[in-house]
Formats: sequence, structure tokens, C-alpha cells
Amino acid sequence: MIQYVVALLATAVVGYAVNSSVKVVDEGDQALVERLGKYRRTLKPGLQLVLPLLEKIAYVDTVRERVLDIEPQSVITNDNLTLQVDAVIYWQIIDMERAYYAIEDVEDAIASIVLTSLRSEIGRLQLREVLSTKDEIDKALLKKLDEATNTWGVKVIRVEVQNIIFPQKVQEAMESERVALSQKQAMIEKAEGEKQAAIAKALGEARSMQVLSETLNLKPGSPEFLQFLIAQRYVEANQKISESSNSKILFMDPKAMSEALAELVGESPDPNIDNLSVSPSKPHNLNKPDIDKLA
Repeated sequence: MIQYVVALLATAVVGYAVNSSVKVVDEGDQALVERLGKYRRTLKPGLQLVLPLLEKIAYVDTVRERVLDIEPQSVITNDNLTLQVDAVIYWQIIDMERAYYAIEDVEDAIASIVLTSLRSEIGRLQLREVLSTKDEIDKALLKKLDEATNTWGVKVIRVEVQNIIFPQKVQEAMESERVALSQKQAMIEKAEGEKQAAIAKALGEARSMQVLSETLNLKPGSPEFLQFLIAQRYVEANQKISESSNSKILFMDPKAMSEALAELVGESPDPNIDNLSVSPSKPHNLNKPDIDKLA
């Protein structure tokens, strides 16, 4: 009977010893071993042995990169405007021993440094500088975190300021400014388009005149060519007037008309045109002019 009890106790002791001495550390994790309350070594991933009763696993944590999200916090700019700012920090443990023994709670410590640095960096900027210097703020935060966590056994990989929320009035003013800038840019683009169209039209007309002068075998600057262009414009103008739906009555001195036509076609006006006159025997009807006869 005693032998069975001894065997049972021995089996229990062996089972406890094996169970407490054999440990498995998962991939991406590390474990700290203490012997009699004092740090002894760090266990890497895999099957590890720990002395029963003398040693214990004090702490297990991952050494993979992790994310710390900072909730929106109120910060005041240099021109006394309150903003809501949040950030995200990417960090990892590089020395498990220091991360556990050098600082009480490493995540809380990192968050506190980020909040203090955010208030400091944004507090020295004007409102208009906050958005334009966002990358500089991220770099400044990263530098301060590197300096502060250098002895903690952790590495801050990068810091990103995510959202910057402005007061309602400031948002409305910024939106109005954005719309005004968009309208200004649209006007500039329209003016540039009209300029290019005018240039293209002028080049096209110049090219057409060049082709016309070559066809007529006339020099572009010669009086004959200029007279032809004037006559062409005159005919086109009269054609447009005749195509209009509104009726029109033109009054012109016959002498002036003859001289103008003669100049257009390059001929001398009729010398007898001076003898032309309008008969005064009848009153003129402004709605329907009546030229009786030529004297």
C-alpha cells in the first residue's frame, strides 16, 4: 500500500516538474525568466526549459510592430485657437528586459510623451501653419519619442498626425477661401483659353491671307490686295445685314456711295457725280425715302 502511495506521489512530482519546466514560446514573442525573484534570462521562440520551483516566467510579450492610437486631444495654437488633434504611433519592443523593468507601462509613457509633444509643437504655430507643416510636426514628434524611449528598450518607427479638427467658424472661413480660390483659378484658366483661341484665330487668318495672296498672285501688303480685302469685307457685311430678320433702311449720299465703291474697286469716281442731287420738290418720307430723279 505504501509503495503505491510513493509511486503516485513520485508520478505527481515528476509530472509537475515536467509541466513547470517545459515552456513553449510562440513565434514573435519573448519571455523573461526570473530566478528567486531576480531577472535571469530572456527566452526566445520555441521549446524552452525552466528550473522548477527556482525559476518562473515573469513576463511574455510580442516583439512585433504594434500600433498605438491616441484619442483626439485639445491643443491651442499660437494665435489662441483650439484644435482637436489625434495621432497614431507605430512602435515595437527591441529589448524585452528594459521594456519590462525600466518603465512601469511603456504604452502609457509613449502616449504621454506624444500628447506633451503635440501641444508643444502646435502651440508654437499659427493656425495657417498647422496644415502646411504637418510633416514637420510628425518628424518633430518622432525625434522626441526616440530621445525619450532610448533607454526603454523600445523603438518608435513612425508617428502620424491623423486628423486636425478646426472650430466651426474657422472651417466655414476656410471653405469660403477655398471656393474663392477655385473661382479665381477658373477665371484664369478661362482667360488663358480665350487668349490661346485668339492667337489660333489670328494665325488662321494670317495663313488664309497668305494663301489668298498666293492665289491672286499679289503681295500681301500691296494696295491691290488691300483693296480686295476691303471689298470682301464690305460684301460680307452687307450680306449679314440682308440676312437679318429685322428690316433696315440705309440713307447714304449718292456721291459718297459712288466714291466709296470706286475706291473699293480701285477706280476713279464718275466726275458727273457732282451734278447728282435730290429733288426738293417733294418732302422726304423717313419711313420710305423717295429720290425723284437725277438732275
